Parts: sequence; C-alpha cells; structure tokens
Amino acid sequence: MDKHTGEHRSYWIETAPPGKPHPAPVADVTVDVAVIGAGIAGLSTAWEVARSGRSVAVLEADRIAAGVTGHTTAKLTALHTLVYDKLRRTRDIEAAKLYGRSQTEAIHHAAEIVDELGIECDWEDTAAFTYTQDAAAVAGLQAEAEAARAAGLPAEFVSETGLPFPVAGAVRVSGQAQFHPRKYLLALADDLIRRGALIFEHTRVTGLKEGEPCRLTTEAGATVTATDVVVATHYPVFDRALLFTRLSPRRELVLAAPIPAERDPQGMFITPEQGTRSVRTAPYADGQRLLIVTGEHFTPGTSDVEERFGRLADWATGHFGELDFTHRWATQDNDPTDSVPLVGPLHLGSRHTYVATGFGGWGMSGGIMAGRLLAELIAGRQPPWSDLYDPRRMRSAVREAPAFLKHQAQVAGHFVGDRLPSVTGGSVDTIAPGDGAVVRVGGHHCAVHRDTDGQLHAVDARCTHLGCLVAFNRAEAAWECPCHGSRFDPAGKILQGPATRPLEQRSMGT
Repeated sequence: MDKHTGEHRSYWIETAPPGKPHPAPVADVTVDVAVIGAGIAGLSTAWEVARSGRSVAVLEADRIAAGVTGHTTAKLTALHTLVYDKLRRTRDIEAAKLYGRSQTEAIHHAAEIVDELGIECDWEDTAAFTYTQDAAAVAGLQAEAEAARAAGLPAEFVSETGLPFPVAGAVRVSGQAQFHPRKYLLALADDLIRRGALIFEHTRVTGLKEGEPCRLTTEAGATVTATDVVVATHYPVFDRALLFTRLSPRRELVLAAPIPAERDPQGMFITPEQGTRSVRTAPYADGQRLLIVTGEHFTPGTSDVEERFGRLADWATGHFGELDFTHRWATQDNDPTDSVPLVGPLHLGSRHTYVATGFGGWGMSGGIMAGRLLAELIAGRQPPWSDLYDPRRMRSAVREAPAFLKHQAQVAGHFVGDRLPSVTGGSVDTIAPGDGAVVRVGGHHCAVHRDTDGQLHAVDARCTHLGCLVAFNRAEAAWECPCHGSRFDPAGKILQGPATRPLEQRSMGT
C-alpha cells in the first residue's frame, strides 16, 4: 500500500459486497429480452423491461455492478461539464433542450425508484458545479450557463462556491443528486429477481446471431434465445455499425479520503482544466464525509499511472489540506466524437438489437436515461429524444469530423506503429518485479510480466479485439489496449471489453 495515495480498492465495491451469486446458465434459455452487461445501463434497461411484463435475462461476464459502474464517482446530474453550449452551436437549441430534459427526467426517475423500492443508497440532493480558476475561461462558462438555462436546467453563473479555494466563475445547477451506485443497483437486481427475471454472472457472451428470434452464444456453451437483445457492455462487444470509430476510450484516477463534516464543500464540482478535476463527498463513518477526487484522464496503456496518482494526491492535499487517503481506483469511459451518447438500434438494419454506449463520463444519468429509452423502443414507442441519441444518426457527421479524424489518426498510428521493431521494450532482463513490457520473443510480440517473486509470464501482445499491441499499466497490474480500451490481467484474462477472448499464452522459449 502506498501511504501517499491509499490502497487500491473501490469504496463502492468495498461497502456494498456482491451478496448472493447468480450462477451461469446450465442449459439453454429463452426470454423476451436479453441484456448483455450488468452495469447501470444494462440493469436499468432490464428493470424497465421487466416492469412492463416481459421476461428478461441479464448476462454479465463478471459480477453485477462491479465493472465501470463499480468504479464511478456516482454523480447523478444533468450538468455535463460544458455540453449545452456545444450542442446549441453544433446542432441547435432544440437538441440541447431534449438532452437536458432526458437527463433531468432520468434523475427524477431514479429518485422515484429509490422511494418505490425503499432503497438505502446514501441518496443526497445537492447542486452540481462546473468551475474554472482561469479568468480567460469565464466567458465560456457564462455561455454554458445561458445555454443550460435555455435548455431548461435551473442554471446560473456564480463567482463563489463551497470549495476551499477561489474560483474565477462557475455554472451552478440545483436539484441534482449523488448516491451509492452499487447499493442502488444491487437493490434493482433483487427486485428483478422478484419480478421473475434471470441474472447470470460469469457468463461472457461471445456470439450474436440476429434474426427473429436472436440467439446469443456464451463462453460456456449455453445459448440464449430472445426476441430482442440489448448490448450494454460499456464498449460494444458486438459492433456491426463500426461504432468503435466514433468512441475514444479514456481512464481517470480516483482518490478518496475522510474529512470532517464541516469541511464538506457541499456540492459536486468539476473543471476540465488540469486534465479534469472532479470533487464530491459521500457519507462516512463517525459523522465524517469521504472526499472523492477524480482526474488525470489518460489513454489506456499509459505507463506513468503511478505518477498521475501522485499528481492527483498533491492537488487534493494542496487544496483540501492534509489527507489520509484510504482508497484509490480508476474508472474508464468512452467519449463519443459528437458528445452525445449512442443509445438505440445497433445498426442500420437492426430490428431487434440495440446498444447503449458512449456516455462520456456521465453514465449515471445516461445509463438510467438509456434504460428508459431502450425499454420504450423495444415496446415500439419513440420517446421525443430517440433521434438525438440514435447511433445511426448521420446529421452530425460533418460537425463531429475533427474529433472523428483525430481519434482515427491515433488508432491508425497504433495499427501501423505497433508493427515496427522500435515498439518493443528491449530485453526481458530489464523488466523489474511487478512490471511488464512488450518484447520480441522468437519473432513474436510478447507481453511479458515479471511478478513480485521474479517469475516471468508471457502472453501474446496483440489485443484479441482488433490486433493493437497492448501496454502494461503497472499501477493497476493490467495489460491495456490503447486503441479501444480492452484490458487484461497479467495472465491474459479479460478484465474489460470489447475483447471477448483472452490473450493467448506464449512460451518464453518460442
């Protein structure tokens, strides 16, 4: 454990144990709707569908609510940094209004579910702020406040906040919320079971055959037959619309430390400056609050993660005083090239397959919104914002071209550059205990990890998704794909998709 940045564990996972397991299917299953992925988007969709009377099966590759949702900062807000002024400029004010309304209604809907099911999830009503410390950025925040207000949010521009340091200005939106995401979702899962739904854990889906009905194949061999299928795996494991060309993965680091209640800044705060700095608190033991600080976003596969944890810790202590960090973790998000999530039919020819992805760091309100939207689409209804989120949308193609081309240039750089000899990390002998590197062994690119006992472990270095070379994240002991965000443990086991196959084992002698 690093005393400077705490023990590597998620507070949400630690304080809401997974409870009873949900075994993998031992026989073929037939349901009305199959949902792949049991994060907030998947479980919200399943719950909405089950409530309508349809039979549902949820298939999760690991444990429910333990992936990205188990590592979020859990802000439930419609203020998504600086999205409204951008939507007003790149689309129109009506698009901004639909975005604001859909996200706000998601927050209200979550509050209703908490009341309906009596969920104890540390729900707290609070305000959200997007702030700047740079006087040159004030005009942009004033424009965002005006655009958010025109979109229907109770937004205002303020010059003071509860933060323990001065700001040049901030957008403030009242009536937002924060909560414990896993307590909320585990309660949702329990209610799903009560409604007759099926939940399968450790059930990785490896194949999708579209049709009437659709059929899913799983790693263990069981088949799930369903009229409709929802792919809610954060990054789509089935991407027949080439959505990977419009999604850019990024990771962010999270630190948590208890503070006295009187030092609570009273709100949820974010700035895009300094590689993002996000702040909120949560209830903690002995009347204290848990300060949760997020930032230092980077592309998966970056090697200086420990240094980034240190920078984030220095920023937190520099602004909040001496802190004893108890937890640290990392989260991963997918940024869509036009800032709007992709929720709706999986591709142009889809009749019974749907997707939810690209929440850009705002998956709490976005996932709940997606659950409601997809349930309506499955029922044959079109909510007013369905076109806004439709993954097949083409009207924004020109406007999102710069972000699209930048992302594709980065991916292309990996596809081409990864095949050059210079990408290898040199000799196996230089790999320190606990570290890893990509080296050439017997003419192959091998991802070689040396464990703390000095033993070497080698796997194929090419991601099984589309073939980019992985890189080692020492801080999290993981091989990561910089192209599309797949992650693997040192032995090659999948930690995070879109990859559906592990990295192949390699012998150090070949």
